[in-house]
Amino acid sequence: MAAPKKSRGPAGGQGRPGRSLALILIAMVALTGGMFLADQPTPRLGIDLAGGTSITLEAKSEPGQESAINKTNMDTAVQIMERRVNGLGVSEAEVQTQGDRNIIVNIPKGTNSAQAREQVGTTAKLYFRPVLTVAQGTPTPTPSASTSGKPTPSGSPSAPTADKGKTSATPNASATTQGRAVTGALKADSTPTPKASTTPKADTTPSASAADEAAAAKLQKQFAALDCSSKASRAEAARGAKPTDTVVACSSEGDAKYVLGPSEVSGTEVDNAKAGFNQQRGMWIVNMEFTKQGSKQFQTITKKLSAQPSPQNQFAIALDGEVVSAPQVNSTLSGSAEISGSFTQQSADDLANVLSYGALPLSFKEQSVTTVTAALGGEQLQAGLIAGAIGLALVVIYLVAYYRGLALIALLSLLVSGILTYTLMSLLGPAIGFALNLPAVCGAIVAIGITADSFIVYFERVRDEIREGRTLRPAVERAWPRARRTILVSDFVSFLAAAVLFVVTVGKVQGFAFTLGLTTLLDVVVVFLFTKPVMTLMARTKFFASGHPWSGLDPKRLGAKPPLRRSRRVNAPTDPKEA
Repeated sequence: MAAPKKSRGPAGGQGRPGRSLALILIAMVALTGGMFLADQPTPRLGIDLAGGTSITLEAKSEPGQESAINKTNMDTAVQIMERRVNGLGVSEAEVQTQGDRNIIVNIPKGTNSAQAREQVGTTAKLYFRPVLTVAQGTPTPTPSASTSGKPTPSGSPSAPTADKGKTSATPNASATTQGRAVTGALKADSTPTPKASTTPKADTTPSASAADEAAAAKLQKQFAALDCSSKASRAEAARGAKPTDTVVACSSEGDAKYVLGPSEVSGTEVDNAKAGFNQQRGMWIVNMEFTKQGSKQFQTITKKLSAQPSPQNQFAIALDGEVVSAPQVNSTLSGSAEISGSFTQQSADDLANVLSYGALPLSFKEQSVTTVTAALGGEQLQAGLIAGAIGLALVVIYLVAYYRGLALIALLSLLVSGILTYTLMSLLGPAIGFALNLPAVCGAIVAIGITADSFIVYFERVRDEIREGRTLRPAVERAWPRARRTILVSDFVSFLAAAVLFVVTVGKVQGFAFTLGLTTLLDVVVVFLFTKPVMTLMARTKFFASGHPWSGLDPKRLGAKPPLRRSRRVNAPTDPKEA
């Protein structure tokens, strides 16, 4: 006779529900502890709940570039501004176009909101230009010498006829240029070079055309009259200049003014930029890595400049028309560059941020700045919370009236889901910049219904098993596989909808989609690790197992069938007389 097979315990390890409950309890304690350790006891709030700043920027056209204000450039500017603000860690910032030439930037109130305001409209056009002439930043008397000819010193590598760095020379990736003080490469340049002339030198080449002479005279007059002590003058100096033009420019501190040749390397060739602190020199710097093409260009121009006398061996790093640094070049360099100067940590971070995410294709002026109060959002939040509380109360009343004792399991599961949702929202603020706005609150309220639906599916499966005549403990285990499939399919559809909505939308609607997706995932966690184990434990108690009228599992109220009994098998008699 074959030995009887040993019965296996419930699938999935449900014979030990304490393990699942211990796991979710540990997760709740860890998340709550992390929330307080991160000093983030409440979720970060979006601009509609916390208030903030709304900035209106108007695109302005440069002379001869009126057609540059188009949809493509405006959309590109919006993307760059979003990356800049997000790079600062400002959460829930909204950047969107308004009309044909305006961009609206909404920045929530926070530690980086003022810094973000300074960066959103910064053009961040970076050019590396050779220095032709340098002088003190104050106006100089107009020279009596003839002004005909070009301002570029004879033989300067930055003359208009010079090669602009188009070469196939192999870059030296290990070489490093530094800003105003560079070890072994560039000499300090904290003040204008004493040997420099105070005005551009005239090139009296007979072949110079009349147009060139007029342009040189105009440039010389502009250079002499330039007053770099005025911020307005510094901003106006290089306005409308093209990369291929010879221009005048001021230092960012206003203590020097320059005549700069055409751009040899553009900021678009900067592959990456990071701020850092140089321990040896005790100053903040910005390290830049060039693209392959930019490295070649940089190598070519530094090779030319290293052979020139001062100040024509200086290389100006011009950002938005102002010279951030003008180091001297003594050798051929390439690969990476380092900008140094009078940087603070914030200004170095700002410069690295705008260089990393690119220059705006358009120039913008700040049209209006409005402070947004949280009063209106607070009123809407209060109304939403009241609506959510009413909805939750109705759900509780329904559960108690229909499921009676089972309602306790549902309410405990909702409480666990609420704790997990709250702690995760608080932790995601500093982690990924998540901020709670009104649509996100709506997503959390909608999630109450999704979570309650999962409980109802499981409860109804258990009640169906009891109607079939089974006792509670086997009914709980037999109902779980079917309920589990239904819950997973339902939550998958909800999560997929939330994911699609998050991808195809922008702004505050993404907050709704993110919260909906997060709470849907938490619903699966709570049902598997809390609701099912608690249901298993409850089935072992006398109150539920006996089918108490207030348990919600009374067989009589459910219309249960008589218990299924297995009939004994009787062998047929072999003797006809016994029949």
